[in-house]
Amino acid sequence: MDKFRMIFQFLQSNQESFMNGICGIMALASAQMYSAFDFNCPCLPHYNLAYGLGILLVPPFILFLLGFVLNNNISMLAEEWRRPQGQRGKDRAVLRYMFCSMAQRAMIAPVVWVSVTLLDGKCITCAFCTSVPVETLGNSSHPGLSQGEMKRVLARIPCKEIYDGQELIANEVAIRYLRCISQALGWCFVLLMTTLAFLVRSLRPCFTQAAFLKSRYWSHYIDIERKLFDETCAEHARSFAKVCIQQFFEGMSTDLAAARCHPPRKAPADAGEATEKLLGITDQGTMNMALKSWHRCKPPLHLHPPALPSGNGWAGEGQPPAHPPLPRRETAAYYSRV
Repeated sequence: MDKFRMIFQFLQSNQESFMNGICGIMALASAQMYSAFDFNCPCLPHYNLAYGLGILLVPPFILFLLGFVLNNNISMLAEEWRRPQGQRGKDRAVLRYMFCSMAQRAMIAPVVWVSVTLLDGKCITCAFCTSVPVETLGNSSHPGLSQGEMKRVLARIPCKEIYDGQELIANEVAIRYLRCISQALGWCFVLLMTTLAFLVRSLRPCFTQAAFLKSRYWSHYIDIERKLFDETCAEHARSFAKVCIQQFFEGMSTDLAAARCHPPRKAPADAGEATEKLLGITDQGTMNMALKSWHRCKPPLHLHPPALPSGNGWAGEGQPPAHPPLPRRETAAYYSRV
């Protein structure tokens, strides 16, 4: 258990690197999923487009949502967005920074899926096989085929075993044509995503460096504050449960001592330490009010120095100094006499 606890603490302290690793694993998993996926085009005029575009767009959307689900900060972002105003204002720039950071990581796996799909070319071939220019690549003067029959023949281009339109257009010619277009779109998509990532990661801080640093600082602060609050609540709950259990057994021992005439056992020495950690919250209603107050009216981000007690001499009020201030020339002589 200690090893698992150390691993969990390491992951919490290196959450950003851990999330980057998760996104990388999801990207590799998306590529592996596509390679293991058995792509079967229906080869029907009314279903090819829906099936091809569905394979191209639906899995990336699912992977994008999974990227948000696996990110622990999504609940923190939703909580910060939906919480009441209270005593602490909500900075929309910080919320936008948090959302953009999560979206950038969540976009890695969908981008890999779309890139691999376009470079492979099966989805585009299945989706747009009925749009092959027969006038340019095939025999447009083929007799006896209406517009509907021609689409039915062209819809079977991805299925070589049932394709029967070699006189209209060669199967290999149509597949090579559509795959060439798909690969061109794939490389353009990769170039676009790479350029966009470069602009986001490199040029954005150059124009709004102060706002970028401010948003990054307060987003880290919100994350650390939430972790410390959870740790403090866990410690308070542990101390509260410990004191309640000890009081329960003390009461049971008193009842048993009264019934059997045995002296009650002494309370453990660490009961006072647990009581000190309760910070004055010693009942359920007060704790519920404290939690509601934390959610509704978070304290403002302003540190107040602890005020020293006044009127009893601690702050030095009303007391003359031990020695009046001396001039500079007399200071050395004074300390030589002392």
